[in-house]
Amino acid sequence: MTVRVSKYSFFSVVFLFSILLFFLKIDFIYEMKNESSPRVLGESNENGFSDSSGKNFLKSYGKDNFFLPDTNKNIEFVPVKKKDVQDIKIWSKASVAIDVDSGTILHYDNGRKKTQVASLTKIMTAILIVENVPNLEKETVISKEALWVPGTVVGCPMSGFCNSNRLYAGEKISIRNILHAMLLNSANDAAKSLAIHISGAEEKFVDMMNAKVKELGLKDTHFCTSSGLEIDEQEQNCYSSAYDMARIASYSLQYDLIWDIMRIDEEKIYSSDGKYMHQLKNTDILLGEMENCLGGKTGFTPLAGKSLLTATVDETKKHRVVAVILDDPDRWGDMRRLTQWIFDSYDWRRY
Repeated sequence: MTVRVSKYSFFSVVFLFSILLFFLKIDFIYEMKNESSPRVLGESNENGFSDSSGKNFLKSYGKDNFFLPDTNKNIEFVPVKKKDVQDIKIWSKASVAIDVDSGTILHYDNGRKKTQVASLTKIMTAILIVENVPNLEKETVISKEALWVPGTVVGCPMSGFCNSNRLYAGEKISIRNILHAMLLNSANDAAKSLAIHISGAEEKFVDMMNAKVKELGLKDTHFCTSSGLEIDEQEQNCYSSAYDMARIASYSLQYDLIWDIMRIDEEKIYSSDGKYMHQLKNTDILLGEMENCLGGKTGFTPLAGKSLLTATVDETKKHRVVAVILDDPDRWGDMRRLTQWIFDSYDWRRY
């Protein structure tokens, strides 16, 4: 029996096959461009993901709340993971690394776990100071209330160990100097002094912090204090996540002043009348060890554990990365390994 196939049937098959190949090609290009390096472009109501690459963010984040100012208009480069690269595993309870300019997730491990972040909180405090104080040379008067804080304070880089003058009630000092004390020394009294100067009471300043959280579209963060200290019996209400802190730090990079301060190794600051000198020492030991470090912030409370936030730049000085590790007993070693792994594992390509 002879089977006859019309020329129209043949051309129909060829046409359908061509259409199939076209869509397969489009899908392949999309996967190559997006799956290996997901961009986080909006909000999520989910509490966390288990995958280390962060790919699940693509399923839950929209495109109408990109968190970095104006970068969604002119993204020039995006990082793409090299072939056959295995993700890194570090000791932290949660960790995230993102490319600042594109929002691409470079590393993700439990990044949206809500937890205490201790003094990493001070980056948000610094943002509000820079945005709300036009003249940083303006004086503030240190109040007794501001000095009633535990932990690290000006003059005492470690709780119980003091090597310089503490702040004094009634001391007049510039906002700039107190900002330096907060970011370098991680001084809790400096943070509270700034909060009181801006809002009259720390509680009102915390309201400003949480309003900024909402403005930035952060879903895993609720601040309780300007310093990051937890409030007794309300610890569960004081939290952020590695991912949210990476977003806050990325946002703060538009303010050179904040990161210029965090790159200072040590310095002396003085009261306005020159009567009191306060010695400051940066708590971030990676500054002198990593040439590509743009600055960072340490954090520790017994509840939060040891945490670290660092901004680095690649060898071309064009591509910035923010990495956050929370509750890590080897935060220094793990941050070195994580940042090295990132620049070894990714190439930046034109978008």
